[in-house]
Amino acid sequence: MKDTRRSRVVLGVLLAVALIMITIDYRGGADSPLRGLRGVGEAVFGPVERASAAVVRPIGNTVDAITDAPDQRRRADRLERANQKLREELRSSRLDSGRAQQLERLLGTAGIGGYKIRAAHVISAGQGLEDTVTLDVGSRSGVRPDMTVMGAEGLVGRVVRVGPATATVLLATDVTSSVGARLEDSKEIGIVQGRGRRGLGDGGATPLRFQLLDANAPLRAGQRLVTLGSQGERPYVPGVPIGVVERIDRPAGGLTRTAYIRPFVRFTSLDVVAVVVAPPKTDPRDAVLPPAPPSPSPGLTAAPSGKPSEKPSEKPSGEKRDDASGAPGDQSTRKPSSRD
Repeated sequence: MKDTRRSRVVLGVLLAVALIMITIDYRGGADSPLRGLRGVGEAVFGPVERASAAVVRPIGNTVDAITDAPDQRRRADRLERANQKLREELRSSRLDSGRAQQLERLLGTAGIGGYKIRAAHVISAGQGLEDTVTLDVGSRSGVRPDMTVMGAEGLVGRVVRVGPATATVLLATDVTSSVGARLEDSKEIGIVQGRGRRGLGDGGATPLRFQLLDANAPLRAGQRLVTLGSQGERPYVPGVPIGVVERIDRPAGGLTRTAYIRPFVRFTSLDVVAVVVAPPKTDPRDAVLPPAPPSPSPGLTAAPSGKPSEKPSEKPSGEKRDDASGAPGDQSTRKPSSRD
């Protein structure tokens, strides 16, 4: 349609009429004279409006979802990163707390023995034929080959290879490992050897074995061992606790005895350890050993479960035991009844 003066006049009149009708309807409220006309308009155009909304609304929602998806994804990623950071901080705090306790115990052990140490963390375990672990200290920290490595509980092994920032430790459980050892009470000496993964495979209970140099020397379960010390204090310094004699095997007809040792250190969960960078000025002997467990009291014997049980009194068969009151068992304090 051409833009003529007549068309503009008609458009202006229609707009004026529309404004007048809107004003009259608004001011009339519920009593508006145009209420009937408004009802007719709703009846005619309402279905069209609802149909249009039913078609347009899903499209609009889809468009909104598409446009908002990147923001929602970014918010979800931020929340996930924040949660992960909180979890890592919690895990780190627990780990740091546990390592701090291990380090405190390690420093206490080294102080008792007079060892100068360099603390380290185990960062990996060997996957080859050797029983080894790798530490996060090396030559830059003063670590050299053939130095003793210990934990808070006792002997771990010796350094065999050193790099600028790492060191490889051959564990005492390795089959090629041999450590001079001394029994706590009898002072008898012998050799502790590793059993390798065979020893760790039976629950990690006895990954070490011990043989005395004197085949006739006394040896019993429960005795504890410490390192004897090497010439020049390398690779092993003296006095480091090794473990406890768990059991003793004597081959039939053989003269030698083999003792199987339960180590103080748990080799399957090594974390904080120390490299002894300088030996003690004097041999600490048995000073680094933990306090010995109390021995059973007289009259008590070890029950099969490991708990003490009361040992029964032994008396001649002709003698009767006393009752709780201390009177002889063949005497009675009751009065005779009428039937006696």
